Amino acid sequence: MPEKNIDFGKFGANGIKGSEAVARQLDRLAAHIATPVTARRGLMARLHYLTTSDRARKAAKDAGLTVSDRTLKAWLKGERRPSKANLERIEAACKAVRRRNVARHLAARLNREGRGTRVEIHPLDQSGVERRFQRVVPHRTMNVRRWDRIVGTWAAGDHRGLDDAWTVDVLPDLGSQWGQYEYVENIGFAA
Repeated sequence: MPEKNIDFGKFGANGIKGSEAVARQLDRLAAHIATPVTARRGLMARLHYLTTSDRARKAAKDAGLTVSDRTLKAWLKGERRPSKANLERIEAACKAVRRRNVARHLAARLNREGRGTRVEIHPLDQSGVERRFQRVVPHRTMNVRRWDRIVGTWAAGDHRGLDDAWTVDVLPDLGSQWGQYEYVENIGFAA
């Protein structure tokens, strides 16, 4: 039963939704440009990534980067610098395009031909919870074999779908205590 923890943090616990932790880890796996967008090198790398093909340009426009070709050329030549808002749009568009480009490959690597990927779940932080309200929530590991829906909703930017995929399809495999892992400190896995 997802959303069991409606008053999460009421007694001082810290954590994030498990699906958000999964999205962060997938973002780390899909990251490919280490230099920040505010640096010239990072900006140029992102602009080249978004403008190398018609498909990439269309995906960038779908992701919210709607500037004229003239402006793009000026940015690429270094004649003009994007505004702060446009830098944010460039970063968001690059992430969205990258997610779409790597989703199929990432799902295949995580599925590992049906063998799945080992996932480490680090429970929520209870250091701020009064001792009498603390509960024992151990560190857990599990093998997730079905990644297609998780990666598909992540690539589409569907947060609700990702939350459903994680809390309804995956967490119940932990057994009767799966609700304790709806909020976590971190989730780790590698592809």
